[in-house]
Amino acid sequence: MKKHLIRYSLILLIFTVFSGFAKAQEPLKITLDQALEIAMAESNTLKIADMTVEKSGYAKKGSYAALYPNVNISSSYQRTLLKQVMVMDMGGQAMEIKVGRDNNISASASASMPLVNAPLWESLKLSALDVELAVEQARSSKVSMISQVKQAFYGVLLAKESLTVMTQVYDNAQANYEKTLQRYNVGKASELEKLRAQVNVMNAEPNVSSAQDAVLLATWQLKAVMGLNLDTDIEVVGELKDYTTALLAPYASEDDISNNSSLLQLDIQNRMLESNIRMQKKQYLPTLAASINYNYSAMGDDKLSWFPSSNAALSLNIPVFDGFQKHYNIQQSKISKDMLDVQRIDTERQIRIAIRNYNDRIALCVKNYTAASSTVEIAQKSYEISEKMYEVGKATLVELNDAQLALEQAQLTQAQAIYNFLVAKAALDELLGKE
Repeated sequence: MKKHLIRYSLILLIFTVFSGFAKAQEPLKITLDQALEIAMAESNTLKIADMTVEKSGYAKKGSYAALYPNVNISSSYQRTLLKQVMVMDMGGQAMEIKVGRDNNISASASASMPLVNAPLWESLKLSALDVELAVEQARSSKVSMISQVKQAFYGVLLAKESLTVMTQVYDNAQANYEKTLQRYNVGKASELEKLRAQVNVMNAEPNVSSAQDAVLLATWQLKAVMGLNLDTDIEVVGELKDYTTALLAPYASEDDISNNSSLLQLDIQNRMLESNIRMQKKQYLPTLAASINYNYSAMGDDKLSWFPSSNAALSLNIPVFDGFQKHYNIQQSKISKDMLDVQRIDTERQIRIAIRNYNDRIALCVKNYTAASSTVEIAQKSYEISEKMYEVGKATLVELNDAQLALEQAQLTQAQAIYNFLVAKAALDELLGKE
């Protein structure tokens, strides 16, 4: 844990140093691993989860305090302002007697502790389960954060890929316009062709601007998920094609739900209900407690006289009848447990459906990528041939534009297939509880 904190601190130190020179220097480059590390260190969600675990730990320690003696010390001083008067019949005559002393001082110390208390012992187990539940909830937050960062990172890569394709389309349109203009100047192209080529350039330019905005928005989303200031200038390192090896690797469907956080939390809650039922049943058992008390008191007007006293006691409490309150509480807890069992069955069913869906989507993404890759090769050759034919006047500008559009669509489809695969895999890992 300390090693991770040191790594996080170093990364954040680098960000702090570079952010001061962000306007004068290149953007700070970030890989996926670095993005995950920064998110783990800066995420407020994870910080709250860690605080919850710490809070539950203190609550557990506090519950153990009931096993130790409860010691109290108290003292008091009383000044009599007006003494009580008692009237007594003495030989037929009334006699008034003032009772009490001007000063009354007392000090006492007492200690008590349970000797036999079955419900208390069971409640300690319940406190331990509270900590276990908080730990699992924190792990769930971490798994969810990893998935969010990955998907946001892949979103930036997809936006960059779209920008690359749109820029390439714009460059091709610009080059074709220049060629058409040259042909038009020598009388080999009509004015209609020149206007069409010019329109293609004008249509491609807004697409480049939109793609640039998409990259900016995706980067902001990534920085927000990582917990970074939106003004921090970063650049995502990598391309979607870097993940083709993982996409094309042999893939076996995954269905191990033993680490699914939702099911683990339901299991812990089920054990908590079982412990709560046992605790309620043990409330029928007698309890035994011990106590000891020592008192030191003094009374007097001008001169005080001190008198010590002490006692020890055992207290046995045997529950006899409470109007069936314990019975009704137990029945409520049993129904709650039955409801939780039904909820778990339904949750597991939904999780298995989702896992099958993600596995199918992953398999479909692989097929789409394979088909798109072949299409890209064909579309690239078709565009190159159309470009050469257009240069020698054997193809029209419409045919060249069709070839370029086909190439653009094939490239975007290929990029989208990789992105869909990565997003589905990240979501599946989150569902399976992989960190």
